[in-house]
Amino acid sequence: MRRACSRLVGLALLFGASFGASFGAVHGAAQAAAPGTCDKPVYLSFDTGHMGVAPLVAEVLRRHDVKATFFLANERTLTGGSSLDDQWAPWWRERAAEGHAFGSHTWDHDSWQADTAAGLRVKPSQGSSAGKVRVLDAAAYCAELQRPAARWTAMTGQRMGSIFRAPGGKTSPALLKVAAQCGWTHVGWAPAGFLGDELPSDKVSNAALLQRALRDIRAGDVLVAHLGIWARKDAWAPAALEPLITGLKARGLCFATLKDHPQYGAAAKTQRAPR
Repeated sequence: MRRACSRLVGLALLFGASFGASFGAVHGAAQAAAPGTCDKPVYLSFDTGHMGVAPLVAEVLRRHDVKATFFLANERTLTGGSSLDDQWAPWWRERAAEGHAFGSHTWDHDSWQADTAAGLRVKPSQGSSAGKVRVLDAAAYCAELQRPAARWTAMTGQRMGSIFRAPGGKTSPALLKVAAQCGWTHVGWAPAGFLGDELPSDKVSNAALLQRALRDIRAGDVLVAHLGIWARKDAWAPAALEPLITGLKARGLCFATLKDHPQYGAAAKTQRAPR
């Protein structure tokens, strides 16, 4: 059993790193300076989740004057609502006012499974079709990407950037082509940028995840974490988030949003019409 668990954790680490590396992440090679004084940037990003740690994440970012990029899906929360409902709208408005960047994570958190003749086979983890495989044609997938953008404008009065992250980082050339045709650019993460908050805390401690991140992260890396993971009992944030920020700053790194990224910046600044 212990060997099986070890293999599971190892595969999970490899899984997280491989998707980020294979699907759009730019790490050590992308070390172009961000505007201003941030000449060795890393790009911290958060996908939505159950939102249980969201207030603490916001507090840490504010305390350390760190700007991040958030990818939004309409996910079930600890209180039985959803991450983009009216309860969370004030929280999102505060993040918008602070100058973070924002992108889509698909409305129902649709995880790509395969390409078919009829379209993209996906499995949503949220919404009325949660857990059921469905096939989305190009128009339907573009609508899934657009719905968070429309809700974003309704909540904040701002327009979302034209960047998205496919759930789990799972994409295909066909999916990326569909998204590009309706104006979306995919953002993955660097291998070292997989911060591991999706892994079981009884198998991989926050201390181990933090040590690995501080050792391996380099300037130019895109980092990924979440605003609450159901399966992780010992929450990664803010326990590991704050020492990660201070540790990376101590190494001479700084934080920027994807609006300042050499590859994704133009898309992150391109505003989505709330249609």
